[in-house]
Amino acid sequence: MNPWHQAADMAGAVLVLIGAAICLLGVVGMLRLPDVLSRSHAATKPQTLGMLLVLAGVALRLRSGMDLATLGLIGFFQLMTSPVAAHLVARSAYRTGQIDHGELLFDDLDAQLTEEE
Repeated sequence: MNPWHQAADMAGAVLVLIGAAICLLGVVGMLRLPDVLSRSHAATKPQTLGMLLVLAGVALRLRSGMDLATLGLIGFFQLMTSPVAAHLVARSAYRTGQIDHGELLFDDLDAQLTEEE
């Protein structure tokens, strides 16, 4: 086997392991953090980074054109959907009164919502 392929396989395994560990930290954050905004932060940032690292590791292992294109699409849709979904969850939690307004440093949404009424 080519030494470059061995190095790429090893780097891919390391990236998959690091990505899985970051995803695990995101899950622990979702379980341990106290409020909706903190949980939505833990649900998106580490999960997205962890997923991208796992995809990069798998891409280093597979190395074929169709597989790389599929992994690229998975990464693209992960980047497009996860932060938007977390934003919508946080916004709906705010609108339904599940947010403690005393803990917010800035509350720009309050001014927007009072203008609508």
